[in-house]
Amino acid sequence: QVQLVESGGGLVQPGGSLRLGCAASGSIFSINNMAWYRQAPGKQRELVAVITRSGITNYADAVKGRFTISRDNAKNTVYLQMNSLKPEDTAVYYCYASGPFGSWGQGTQVTVSS
Repeated sequence: QVQLVESGGGLVQPGGSLRLGCAASGSIFSINNMAWYRQAPGKQRELVAVITRSGITNYADAVKGRFTISRDNAKNTVYLQMNSLKPEDTAVYYCYASGPFGSWGQGTQVTVSS
């Protein structure tokens, strides 16, 4: 299976930035797409951004122009650069790796508040 370890979450003021990281280990060869999801209290988990092994990306409308997903295959790591953060971005952010051994990260809290 794949293990995912996240980092970079925290508390930030509106308009600020955070960079999340997700390092994968285990059955790395099985990973195709990687993605970031988020889940706010009382809401369903939603897709934020996806990146394929070849670097093709897709974003939720709510984060387009503000968030950037990137992937370093040599380091088996995916990143989410979050700029111009808004209070509505507050959520637990989860990393996901697709494939036969697809798995979720533990989640990292992002809180945007003044």
